[in-house]
Amino acid sequence: MDTKGNYYDLVVKRLAERGVKLSDIEELVYFLQKDYTHPLTHEKMEDAIKNVLSKREVQNAILTGIQLDVLAEEKKLDEPIQSMMVKDESLYGVDEILTFSIINLYGSISFTNYGYVDRLKPGILKWLNDPSTGHINVFLDDLIGAVAASAAARLAHDNPALEHHTSK
Repeated sequence: MDTKGNYYDLVVKRLAERGVKLSDIEELVYFLQKDYTHPLTHEKMEDAIKNVLSKREVQNAILTGIQLDVLAEEKKLDEPIQSMMVKDESLYGVDEILTFSIINLYGSISFTNYGYVDRLKPGILKWLNDPSTGHINVFLDDLIGAVAASAAARLAHDNPALEHHTSK
């Protein structure tokens, strides 16, 4: 941690320890934004992701979610939470609530982006949801989806041409 209390480097390190690279998040941002931002460059996407990950609320949510996933893997949670995490019960819902602390920062576009990637599970999200990996990623998959959704929303907000785009 630096002296200003920013956990950016720690978050990136924890994500890497869980098998998530920033380039994985960038692929999700591209998936969400490719039809809307032109040109959609690596630099724009990287900047948007870093901006999202630099927010303290985002860092706190990610570090908390990863810690809960790790504790579940180590079977250190009390019942019935331990069983809910192992099964990734659809009615558990606390994982989605934690993601709201991220997507709330970027408005309605991030909500729709998040719902879209959460339903389709493209890229890294498919791997994070695969129980055959031996990992419990109940929180992490949703948090990564929220970061990508928020970065895509940030790009949309920074693209004034989209304000004149009407849906048909």
